[in-house]
Amino acid sequence: MTATGEAATDRQPRTDHFDVLIVGAGISGIGGAYHLQQQCPDKRFVIIETQDSFGGTWLTHTYPGIRSDSDLYTFGYRFKPWTSAPIATAEEILKYMGEVIDENDLDRHIRYNHTIGSASWSSEDRCWTLDATRTDTGEEVRFVGRFLWMCQGYYRHSEGYTPDWPGMDRFRGEIVHPQTWPDDLDYSDKEIVVIGSGATAATLIPAMAPKAGHITMLQRSPTYFATGRNANELADTLRELEIDESWIHEIVRRKILHDQATITRMSFEDPDALRQELFKGVRQYLGEDYEVEPHFAPRYRPWRQRVAFIPDGDLFRAIADGKASVVTDEIDTFTETGLALQSGDTLDADIVVTATGFNLSVLGDIEFSIDGRPLDFSATVGYRGTMFTGIPNMAWVFGYFRASWTLRADMIADFVCRLLQHMDEQGAAVVTPRLRDSDADMGLLPWVDPENFNPGYLMRSIHLMPKQGDREPWLHTQDYWSDKDELAAADLEDGCLAFE
Repeated sequence: MTATGEAATDRQPRTDHFDVLIVGAGISGIGGAYHLQQQCPDKRFVIIETQDSFGGTWLTHTYPGIRSDSDLYTFGYRFKPWTSAPIATAEEILKYMGEVIDENDLDRHIRYNHTIGSASWSSEDRCWTLDATRTDTGEEVRFVGRFLWMCQGYYRHSEGYTPDWPGMDRFRGEIVHPQTWPDDLDYSDKEIVVIGSGATAATLIPAMAPKAGHITMLQRSPTYFATGRNANELADTLRELEIDESWIHEIVRRKILHDQATITRMSFEDPDALRQELFKGVRQYLGEDYEVEPHFAPRYRPWRQRVAFIPDGDLFRAIADGKASVVTDEIDTFTETGLALQSGDTLDADIVVTATGFNLSVLGDIEFSIDGRPLDFSATVGYRGTMFTGIPNMAWVFGYFRASWTLRADMIADFVCRLLQHMDEQGAAVVTPRLRDSDADMGLLPWVDPENFNPGYLMRSIHLMPKQGDREPWLHTQDYWSDKDELAAADLEDGCLAFE
């Protein structure tokens, strides 16, 4: 990496110049850097990361049992085969990402311990300026680049979402959010209540159950769970046949994507049949006569919120063994010794874990401005779910809710690289999405259709997000099968992108 710089003074921060600024060294940023290096080798780039290492979620989340809730054949990059169990621990995912960095000499491009305070676009200079502070030294640093690639994710790493329940200040035990798990928390033989029923709760409970006295999952409403072996029979068979790992990776990815598409289609066309299939997985571990109501029968159709995968049924095995239990109720108040529920029941607790979700982070909570004017992100319209009207030279990676995040990160990387190549061919320095005259009367819709997908973290912050339109290329479909064709074939000269 080559960069020019000015000597730092008390009045002016050191300034480094690049063609592309990548924000975030998580799964999206590392993948984007790989594709940029492969497809646009002449571009000088930097990856700017707040933490002291790579990994994003897999670095900052340290709660017991932390693992993927997507299979690594599709959550892993398309360019690097995954060779272990489909559901992986954070440690395994970090090792995999570290190999990508080492094998492609990406570490020299990463600036760790840099927190970005502001991002400003200058039409006069035709560039972005990011002002950052080094968290390890306090030094102010400025990055200037032609194109900004936001790969910072979509939630606030510094704090999770915890509702403000009455009486929390009276509770004499510990209240912990999984996102900020204390390194020294001793839960041996303790009575634990985990509030929530999503993938985090389903991961925590079987991991904590062996050491805990007892652990209760307290949920306001149920979640759909899918069970299965933490193995892939097709991959195992292909390995027995000594098929090359790169072939196995691609074949298994395609099979998983095909099966996921079938299940998603079933969730719309025959949701009752899909519900019964999911309930079979619960009864497999809790008994054929187990009544799934009220604990495992959500009111909404499957896949309107994410389905949590339970590898080898570990959550249900903990319940069957008596180490864990489920209560479906609402909190009336915290007490000194636990929780009083609206039903009149009480739960004693030494530790309460609030697995209640996270706070959406819009563009990394960075202060954005365009030519000195603060950016109102919610007033923009998304172009192919990755660029936004009125924002020059910027792409944001926002992956899939139902499928693996990385599937879309890979495709957006291809699109960004093709766009940068096109700009070079056209001699253009700036590209900005703009509504065409024919789009003037277009209906504007929420970033994600609540009838399609409506988890709490998204609904709490949907007003902060961009809009989508009612036609291509302004739709944000969250559909891998349409994206894989349309992003690759997108006409960059259809009038939606203004080049200067």
